[in-house]
Formats: sequence, structure tokens, C-alpha cells
Amino acid sequence: MLTLAVDRHRLSSIAHSHHPIAAPIFGVNVNRLLRRAGRQPAARILDLGCGEGAWALQALAHHPDGHADGVDVNPYALERAAGAAEARGLADRLTLHERDARTYVPDGDYDLVLCVGSTHAFGGFGETLKLAGRHVNADGILLVGEGFWQVPPTPEALAALDAKPDEFTDLAGLVEAAEQAGWTPVYAHVSDAAEWDDYEWSWVGSLTDWALDNPGHPDAGEALAVARKHRDQWLRGYRDVLGFATLVLRRS
Repeated sequence: MLTLAVDRHRLSSIAHSHHPIAAPIFGVNVNRLLRRAGRQPAARILDLGCGEGAWALQALAHHPDGHADGVDVNPYALERAAGAAEARGLADRLTLHERDARTYVPDGDYDLVLCVGSTHAFGGFGETLKLAGRHVNADGILLVGEGFWQVPPTPEALAALDAKPDEFTDLAGLVEAAEQAGWTPVYAHVSDAAEWDDYEWSWVGSLTDWALDNPGHPDAGEALAVARKHRDQWLRGYRDVLGFATLVLRRS
């Protein structure tokens, strides 16, 4: 992996500027997942690793009397989340917290807890179920998005992801791990190739556009190199090998 002089949080925010969902999922499927996770109109929502707040804000659209807390360590993403909330007239219903998701101490239990594409913040899927799950009330929903091996991992995929074969399981193993931790899937979405391609091209393209539009910026050359390296890791490494599933979970 490249050693970045550029602020990695700023780089991530630029890369996700055209895909604030920050996961390989189309918006229509975000809505489908949130409908299946639907609680009462006044639901309390928590998004751990919220990024630019796309999931939390859309959840508020499904819960017109609800309130959401978004937690992330990226100040640039949180600034964009605040702007998006203001633009959608939801600023009074979204509270943003700049802190490590592992140390977030809520003021009560939540009806819906989201952690999509951010399980690394907790050290993996199992720890996410344990630590994010503690914020879910007895009848609540935990919605988690996590990677899995679509096929046995190739050496190229492992090198591109800097991963070990046991870092992910297959889809059946992911479901089994959830059940062993006391959670039962009541719905799931498995991202398809088009969703992956849209996400990855958006990531690479957004960063490339920024670098080309700002040739005099001291970080432009490094940002362009990061985009190219990521593109090669995806296309030559983990494309069609790494999958992504978003599980709607209830306590067993």
C-alpha cells in the first residue's frame, strides 16, 4: 500500500464525493433495506462510521418523527454530512459526533443501528456484532454491511486487499457467524457486479477528477497515484472475488 503524505481522511472524502453511500450499493437497495428494517415513525437511529451521513439521512426519510446520531472520525465527511442534512431540512434531526465508534457512549438504546462498510472500525464482523449490537434495544434492528469471498480468494486478491484468507468467510459463513453471535437475519442484500463497478469507478474517478482539476495542488500527484493504484488493485485483484452483503439482523 502507498504511504500517504496527504491526509487520508481528506482523500477518502474526495474519493466518495460522487458516491456518498460509501458502499457498493445502489440507492434503490438502500431504501429497500431501510424499509425492511423499518421501526416506528419516531425511531432512534445510530449510524456508526456514518461518513457523509447518506444512510442516516435516508433512514430519517423513512422515520419522519425519528432522530439519528452519526459517528465518524473523518471531519471532512462529517462536514459534508452536516451540509447534506441542512440541504434536506433534516439538520435538527441529525446529531453528528466526531469520535471513534468504539468509544461512543449513547444516552439510551436505539431502534436501528447501522454499520455498513465500517466494520474495520471495530476490528471485523464479529466485534461489530458485539460492540455495535450493544446499542440496539431489545426489539431493535442491527443493519451491518460486510465483505465476503464470492469465490476462494486468489493470491492477487489477497495481495490487493492486504488480507489473509481467513479475514473473510463466504456468504453462508457470514450468516452463520451472525447466528452464533445471537443475531438472526430477517433480510439481506448481496451487492451485484453493477453496484461494485459503480462504486469502484466512482471512487477512482472522483479522486482522479480532483487531481486533474487541481494540477497545482501539492497533493494532486499523490492523489492521482493512489487512484491508479486502487484501480489496479481492484481490476487485477479483487474484482469478482470480494463480495458485499448487507444484513438486517434481529436478536435470536
